[in-house]
Amino acid sequence: MARRRDSMAVKDVTDSTFTEETKDGLVVAEFGAPWCGPCKMIAPVLEEIDEEDNQISVVQLNVDENPETAQKHSVMSIPTLLFLKDGEVVDQAVGFQPKEEIMATAQKHV
Repeated sequence: MARRRDSMAVKDVTDSTFTEETKDGLVVAEFGAPWCGPCKMIAPVLEEIDEEDNQISVVQLNVDENPETAQKHSVMSIPTLLFLKDGEVVDQAVGFQPKEEIMATAQKHV
């Protein structure tokens, strides 16, 4: 289930909205923080994926402001990408990932 937005930015989620926003379809959730260099590097890559692929939704969670969800998913380093299919974690990647690798991992679960 694709979710199209009018804005160009990836959707921000919080501890209270994470479950709802990741329950349908394939979602790539980026756990990061504004001060994180690799998170800033991966942001445009995730925006491209979100805009170009209607089978994948992308959300981001600020771990400083939303520690419960990060702790629940054992996120120890940022950026961490969790690939969720209908709300269940099916894959993950830690650190900066090129677009091709993110897409290859996502395509395994579409």
